[in-house]
Parts: sequence; C-alpha cells; structure tokens
Amino acid sequence: MAISGSKADASPMMEINTTSLIDVMLVLLIMFIITIPVATNAVNFDLPQRGGTPPPVPMNPVKNKLVLTAQNTILWNGSPISEGDLVTLLEATKAFKEPPELQFQPEELASYVTANRLMRIITVSKVPKFGFVGNERFAGFSKS
Repeated sequence: MAISGSKADASPMMEINTTSLIDVMLVLLIMFIITIPVATNAVNFDLPQRGGTPPPVPMNPVKNKLVLTAQNTILWNGSPISEGDLVTLLEATKAFKEPPELQFQPEELASYVTANRLMRIITVSKVPKFGFVGNERFAGFSKS
C-alpha cells in the first residue's frame, strides 16, 4: 500500500490501492481454471472383428447399394448391417478382381452425423468405385 507524503495540505489519501486486489483476483482466476475438470469427448464405434467370416449379407460383384434410412438404419443391398459390418464388407469387396461399384443413397431425413461417419468409413477403406445415387429427386429443389 503506497502512501504519498508529497501533498502540501497533509490530508489523508482517499484513493484505494487496487493493485493488491487485482493480484488476488488473478490468483483466484488461475485457481478456478486449474480446478475445472477437462471435458473429455468419447467417440463410440464398432471395431471390425479380425479373422471372422463376413456377415451373411448379399454381395453383388457388379454394384452394391448402401442406403441410410431416416431411422439411421444402414442397409447393404436391402439387408440391415452395423458400421462394423460395413468395414468388413468394404474390405471383402477388395478381394474381387474387378472391385464392384458402391452406390451411397442417404434418405432425405437421414442423420447428417451418421451419413458423415459412413462417408468417413468409405473414405478410409479407399473404395475405388464410389458414387451417390438418388440425388436426381432434388434437382428442382430450391429453398424459398
């Protein structure tokens, strides 16, 4: 706390020294920041099973259709599968001499998050022949 004796009238100082108050507030702020737990985000996904046989899902050697329904059900040529099964099926398509075409058709009200996860799985699996189908329905669509 600073005391100044340079005034001619020798009256007491009426200002508060805020330096020490700011120091205390900064120490408290740092303590609160340190004690707040770090938020952790978990991403849950099904890992493919090693060794096992591919699921009993019809596989076409020419083209396979992957549909994401509005209820977030994944369909491979009309049969429901999980994301782990999708990884296994995409790896199985690489065994063909000529890899089949993969057609992806998300329904209009399908979850964007699930569609994004499926796109990531497809991208990581490096499918050589991939395309979107069903988008011609929205060719004349415009927001008003």
